[in-house]
Amino acid sequence: IPSVSSIVPESCLLIVVGLLVGGLIKGVGEKPPILKSDIFFLFLLPPIILDAGYFLPLRPFTENLGTILIFAVVGTLWNAFFLGGLMYAVCQLGGPGLNHIGLLANLLFGSIISAVDPVAVLAVFEEIHINELLHILVFGESLLNDAVTVVLYHLFEEFASFEQVTILDIILGFLSFFVVSLGGVLVGVIYGVIAAFTSRFTSHIRVIEPLFVFLYSYMAYLSAELFHLSGIMALIAAGVVMRPYVEANISHKSHTTIKYFLKMWSSVSETLIFIFLGVSTVAGHHYWNWTFVISTLFFCLIARVLGVLVLTWFINKFRIVKLTPKDQFIIAYGGLRGAIAFSLGYLLDYKHFGMRDMFLTAIITVIFFTVFVQGMTIRPLVDLLAVKKKQETKRSINEEIHTQFLDHLLTGIEDICGHYGHHHWKDKLNRFNKKYVKKCLIAGERSKEPQLIAFYHKMEMKQAIELVESGGIGKIPSAVSTVSIQNINPQTLPLERVLPALSKDKEEEIRKILRTNLQKTRQRLRSYNRHTLVADPYEEAWNQMLLRRQKARQLEQKMNNYLTVPAHRVDSPTMSRARIGSDPLAYEPKEDSENLPIITIDPASPQSPESVDLMSEEPKGCSGLPPSPEEDEEGLVMRVKEPSSPGTDDVFTPGTSDSPSNQRMLRCLSDPGPRPEPEEGEPFIPKGQ
Repeated sequence: IPSVSSIVPESCLLIVVGLLVGGLIKGVGEKPPILKSDIFFLFLLPPIILDAGYFLPLRPFTENLGTILIFAVVGTLWNAFFLGGLMYAVCQLGGPGLNHIGLLANLLFGSIISAVDPVAVLAVFEEIHINELLHILVFGESLLNDAVTVVLYHLFEEFASFEQVTILDIILGFLSFFVVSLGGVLVGVIYGVIAAFTSRFTSHIRVIEPLFVFLYSYMAYLSAELFHLSGIMALIAAGVVMRPYVEANISHKSHTTIKYFLKMWSSVSETLIFIFLGVSTVAGHHYWNWTFVISTLFFCLIARVLGVLVLTWFINKFRIVKLTPKDQFIIAYGGLRGAIAFSLGYLLDYKHFGMRDMFLTAIITVIFFTVFVQGMTIRPLVDLLAVKKKQETKRSINEEIHTQFLDHLLTGIEDICGHYGHHHWKDKLNRFNKKYVKKCLIAGERSKEPQLIAFYHKMEMKQAIELVESGGIGKIPSAVSTVSIQNINPQTLPLERVLPALSKDKEEEIRKILRTNLQKTRQRLRSYNRHTLVADPYEEAWNQMLLRRQKARQLEQKMNNYLTVPAHRVDSPTMSRARIGSDPLAYEPKEDSENLPIITIDPASPQSPESVDLMSEEPKGCSGLPPSPEEDEEGLVMRVKEPSSPGTDDVFTPGTSDSPSNQRMLRCLSDPGPRPEPEEGEPFIPKGQ
């Protein structure tokens, strides 16, 4: 029913299904099953976290890691202590039913209910298609606050059994946060490296390649939980570390298997979790206290809003892309609680916490309110506030290449400035990865030669085999002579050969190869020095050629305009010379022009009509000086053009006739105007023009 699913999130519908199933089981007289914490933490939660960690968008996650950590660590600590302290005050003022609940029990309750749940966030945020920044901030916070939740939960649980809590216990508890979080990450990195190393040797057993990914990831989670470390952090670290190396080693079919199996597994787990939440609500023992439940709900919302506002005010002082008030509202409104809080509350011991049923009732109320009310209203609010949505289309190769180019540019700017930002350290990590880690964890030639070249060889070999099979052996290029043609049986060529279209996997592989290889790092380039910049001769020649073409076009237009004017009946000597230079074959001297010198041009000589400089053919006496005897004997003087330099246009080589004065002379030659009277005795072209 699309109309229902567009309004109500899937998680809400699954909880309703669980409530109906639980009510039906209870109505029949049977006892409904309860979501046990062991089943939840050991079997239902790991697939969801592994799916999130393995396909984590690494670039936005690393770019916003500081913001995510502040929200996850400081924000969760603030929520836990603020909520625990206020609930302790409510218990002291709330009457006889709440007086016996101490400070440690309220702090433990605050630590359980304060953490944002990754399962609930994934279920709701995947449906509203929020932009990448907000999604990764809320989802990253829900993943990384697991370490804080685990530490506070076990800390207050241990303190509840102590007779007296000393300052040393508090200091050790503070240090245990670093042990739990960093220890979980370390366990995940170790298993991720082992999984990547194992995938080097699976080329002959492709069927079980996906099994190693699931096996080592699950072992990382179990190993972390065994030592009370953060299992969620271990799973995320394992998925992030193993993915690039495993994908380079395994086949495309194994990659597809991992992708779809993880999606299916996490989807099934998510469905079971929300259905079990509904069933457990009907089946569990509840103790309803209006004061405690309503105060919990109210203070949860207040703590979340205050925490986001204060932390964002501090974070925006250091962020380049500031978090707007709309972003802050969505982050605060997206703090959903879910099954992790319920399972942690279910784990409480009756012996130390006799108020466990009241805690569970309040936790379920908060979960239902956040999932139903906030989950159902966040989509209309996103549309109402016009919050930027996620891009549905993939980024083009052009965008990805330019993004990587800008990364290299920013790294270079950081190096020049001497400021070691995250671009600098990311570049150092990439170099270390290419130089050492890839050689150990990636099999064969893929670790040495660039992926683009390897892919080209692969496509070339495939094309050669297809040519041999189709009978076109003569068309095989020499580069593929390594193919053993004798072992390939030629097949008959079909009547109409249809070229296969690229599959989505192949297109994605080409996209990935181009993205990672077309923009190499800057170590190839020479270091920048403003004193040793070399000018490019071809660039200057090209600019001159373009200018020359533009001038020639303008001159041609003007010549066409001038040629519309009819020429004078009697040709002047200058016009005769111009005609001879432009087209000597078509021009025949008039009868009355016997006094003019005749130019005889040999077609085989290098001096073509174009090489005659018309400006040098001035009649003697025009320069204002008496002609010398040598000039009398020589007649017309022809000047040969200099040979053009390489890289320039032979037709449009800049010559002496490019100056404005020479262009004006050409115009005059084309349209000389009224002929002066012979008795004036003045030259046609006045001196100085």
